[in-house]
Amino acid sequence: MLNYRHLHYFWVVTKEGGFARAAERLDMAVQTISAQVRELEKALGHQLLKPAGRGVTLTEAGQAAFARAEEIFQLGQGLPDEVREAASGKVARLSVGFSDGISKLAAHALLEPVLVTANLRLVCHEGEFEQLLGELALHHLDLVLAGQAAPRNPNLRLSSERLVDAPVDWYGPAHLVGKAARDRFPQCLDELPVLLPTGHSALRTTLDHWFETQGLRPRIVGEFEDSALLAVFAARGLGVFPVSRLGADDVGLMRGLRRLGRSEGVKDEIHAIRSRRGQHHPLVQQLLAAAAARREAAGPA
Repeated sequence: MLNYRHLHYFWVVTKEGGFARAAERLDMAVQTISAQVRELEKALGHQLLKPAGRGVTLTEAGQAAFARAEEIFQLGQGLPDEVREAASGKVARLSVGFSDGISKLAAHALLEPVLVTANLRLVCHEGEFEQLLGELALHHLDLVLAGQAAPRNPNLRLSSERLVDAPVDWYGPAHLVGKAARDRFPQCLDELPVLLPTGHSALRTTLDHWFETQGLRPRIVGEFEDSALLAVFAARGLGVFPVSRLGADDVGLMRGLRRLGRSEGVKDEIHAIRSRRGQHHPLVQQLLAAAAARREAAGPA
């Protein structure tokens, strides 16, 4: 069994940059802390620290140990508050992971039904797809929203549900989206400055194929991982851009943006991925029910 007290001493020594400063912070003797860190190294079978000037620095093995210790003790620092909140029953916590490349505007619309929950504590993480699935499997997240379904992996025990299969509209600033441009859509995309999601987005792959089938070679002036940031630059006049129909309501709040046209046959997908434990989270169930009701009300796209 790993001795977490030894790990804590190692963590403090690393953050303070040496045994003397760690001893001062912990109000302990330098020799005691040094002995405890050596015990940790003996237990792990590798040297974690090496001398560097008047202090110490991490070995490669130490870097791996410190990264994990950082996670452990950061989680531990939040434990008292989480326990107190759980005991009081006053806080509704929902931890959601957003995969790189999905439309943040559409994701906000999907989360909107629970944003009015009393005493909600919403924690949002953004990262790469595989990383988020690992966090979900470890129950660090309640839900992941991604542009693709979870892969079939019996070890992860995850389930997926497609929440969004929405058409994609194009918007732009008023000085670019006039009647002439709307009448010539989509051919006008060859002439207008175009903003697109980066290759991280599943939508980008679909749009590139659509451009090819339409015989278009758009003049791309910007690429963005974050759809909300993309919309902000468009509203400032940089170009026209595509957005999921689900996120169009948020776009409509941005002054000066006008609808240009629709990419017929192009769909923006968002999948909800859950662990087995997440299937019973009341806020996750509420989100899925709201998405199902939205699909039923919308009918065929």
